[in-house]
Amino acid sequence: MNNIFDTHAHYDDEAFLEDREEVLGLLTTKGVSHVITCGTDLMSSYRSLKLAQQYDFIYAALGFHPEDIGEERKGDLDVIKDLLVSEPKAVAVGEIGLDYHYEDGAPKEDQIDLFRRQIEIANELDLPVIVHDRDAHEDTFNIIKELRPRGVIHCFSGSKEMALEYVKFGMYIGVGGVVTFKNARKAVEVVEALPIEKILLETDCPYMAPTPHRGERNDSSLISFVAEKVGEIKNLTPQEVCDITNQNAKTLFNIK
Repeated sequence: MNNIFDTHAHYDDEAFLEDREEVLGLLTTKGVSHVITCGTDLMSSYRSLKLAQQYDFIYAALGFHPEDIGEERKGDLDVIKDLLVSEPKAVAVGEIGLDYHYEDGAPKEDQIDLFRRQIEIANELDLPVIVHDRDAHEDTFNIIKELRPRGVIHCFSGSKEMALEYVKFGMYIGVGGVVTFKNARKAVEVVEALPIEKILLETDCPYMAPTPHRGERNDSSLISFVAEKVGEIKNLTPQEVCDITNQNAKTLFNIK
């Protein structure tokens, strides 16, 4: 399998601290053609951009994850905006969004404020957003509906009905290892309902490894198992899934 485009990775993560160069050096030999590695705060965005500058096949998304909202300092978003303007390999605003999963998480109003400000930057610069939505479906949907960015809902966990509404807005849906899990009824229904032209493949590595590697450290080469499952659902070969979703990603992120 080749032409694998991983639209959501975290290769700056400490899980790759000891063998990052080795892992990244082997990805293209395993069929990986492109990777978007995502920042979660200012320093992570810097690290992601550095990786994109080091490796031809890696691109960076820059932004503040809702779990890292406490790291934002005055002027940080201005720095990220300047990098998005000046750095050709910074191709998206992300990972941004809302996370209501933890009771001791950042206040919802603060998350919403930061989410909106980052979408506004993306819209101003005509860049896509990479959106995190965990247990915040209604607020995320309403903000996307209002501000109408282009982008992808990463690791989508909502209903097929909501996925189809996002597609009407022009958004893509990110599909990763969850679709291979035995209890993945909702994820399978979403893939069944969506046109393949609106699906992107992703890992969220080092997290969310697909079956049969669930619980292990994930990397972009394991998207092959996701492609197999999506192909099974959509009556396509795994290679056809990789080819189509590769083009989908290139279109969204404006990569030639």
